Amino acid sequence: MKAKHQRLTLAVLAIVAVVGAALLAMSALKDQAAYFYTPSDAVRDGVQPGRAVRLGGMVADRSIVRAADGVTIRFVVTDGAQTVPVRYTGIVPDLFKENSGVVAEGAFVPGGGFVATNILAKHDERYMPPQVAGEMHKSESIAPAKGGRT
Repeated sequence: MKAKHQRLTLAVLAIVAVVGAALLAMSALKDQAAYFYTPSDAVRDGVQPGRAVRLGGMVADRSIVRAADGVTIRFVVTDGAQTVPVRYTGIVPDLFKENSGVVAEGAFVPGGGFVATNILAKHDERYMPPQVAGEMHKSESIAPAKGGRT
């Protein structure tokens, strides 16, 4: 076999090995991935109950209800078009409040509710999950204060 053919054979084998390793890694990670859904996406796609996912949106106004046990909380996540009721048992982050961004990790239950195992609250004043920001963002102009300079 000529040297040129040997190099070509080695190159093809190397490419096959890299592709095989990538496919093996993707196969191993597919069950570990938590997908991000807005309430509208979840309703449209009919997410399978019990599947680990992330639900993101805004905590609806006046929707937070704390149970008597002190650790269970119910609230509604909205993206402006659809809503999903969420139940969480645990301590919520200090930044968790109504009309603020939230990402809940957990699973949907039969009937359309969501049981969260982890709550991630907004990290600054302007945080909003990307899908919600695209749908709900309204541009505002900044007007100079009276008597102030521009």
